[in-house]
Amino acid sequence: MRITDVIAEYVKCPLPGVYHPTWGAGLAEDTVGMTVVRITTDEGLEGISAGTASGWENVVGINTFIRHQLIGRDPLMIEQLRPIISNAKLRMGWPWMVEAALWDLAGKACGLPVYKMWGGYTSKMRLYASTGEIKDREARMAYVQACIDAGFQAVKLRMHSEDPEDDLEDIRAINARFGDRIRFMADANQADHLPGSVDINCAWDTYTALHVARELEKLNFLWLEEPVARFNYEGLEMIARKCDIPLAGGEKNTGLNEFKDLAMRTGYHILQGDATFCEGMFEMRKAAVLAEAFNKLFIPHTWSTPCGLFANMQIAASLPNCPWFELPFEPPAFTLDMYDGIFKEGLHIEDGYIYLPERPGLGFEFRDGFLEEHKVPFTKAGIGLTD
Repeated sequence: MRITDVIAEYVKCPLPGVYHPTWGAGLAEDTVGMTVVRITTDEGLEGISAGTASGWENVVGINTFIRHQLIGRDPLMIEQLRPIISNAKLRMGWPWMVEAALWDLAGKACGLPVYKMWGGYTSKMRLYASTGEIKDREARMAYVQACIDAGFQAVKLRMHSEDPEDDLEDIRAINARFGDRIRFMADANQADHLPGSVDINCAWDTYTALHVARELEKLNFLWLEEPVARFNYEGLEMIARKCDIPLAGGEKNTGLNEFKDLAMRTGYHILQGDATFCEGMFEMRKAAVLAEAFNKLFIPHTWSTPCGLFANMQIAASLPNCPWFELPFEPPAFTLDMYDGIFKEGLHIEDGYIYLPERPGLGFEFRDGFLEEHKVPFTKAGIGLTD
């Protein structure tokens, strides 16, 4: 089997509502930009996946740096092809959806979901709801109640107010009302912000983060995510030494060298690599093995695209050290049934668990006509060029 083409398209996936992401203050989004990649072969099999996109950067990058190097190659020799994809990251946006499409193709060739190709650990995972917005207290209360009603077993609350005490007051009130019915985590989003977003100055120093960690420890939170800047390893280690709440992070760290550092150091107990952002799917599987070797958990980050969710789901289900799975849940934009409008089969969620699809590959197939309906035409005006 040989690759005959690599097709990259810019698609705007519509959301059923608008959301205002914490990590990009000032933004209001009603679509998810995706670079959809299809890899075709001379035997008629096709692999497909998608990564994030702000515009045409990945379409141009794939056509310039990746496509011609893959045509004619064996698509099942993924480790051999991975350096082609990895080298392109220096000259374009995140290219990891290309590797995910190769794994989708490999699974279809073998007739197995990717997680079973990798040995498989579980066919269902405990689900936690991950909010993406900062809201007032009553709206947060209503959100947590909606999570309970939807069957989630835990909720990850965002902390990004200018004064962290404002968040802590809300969290104490939420925990007092719902703490005996559902578990909680908190995400401080201190590692990065989207470029070009309008943001208030709410960066935490190490001692602010330590104070927050101690307060959340009193509430028996499952973990605190990204309490300080990404490479403040000393601060993470100090917080980990001084309190018992697990720290989590790594969603934008890149490559095995950085994950080796995170695994070996005492700061993070939970690594949260993402196959859309951090490196390809198999590199994240290797990062999870590093975490396991140092007695740490690996729970993938999944806020990227609907296809990225499936890629990370395949990784998570292959791991013995992944006790939870993250699902973006921010009605009215991110809902449980939004996937029914994108894929032929939506998500299988029951009794607080997400069940792995048995479809070969990454486990999804786009609804008929979806890509044609939402593909953005490639024009000079569309990429900011002039005649």
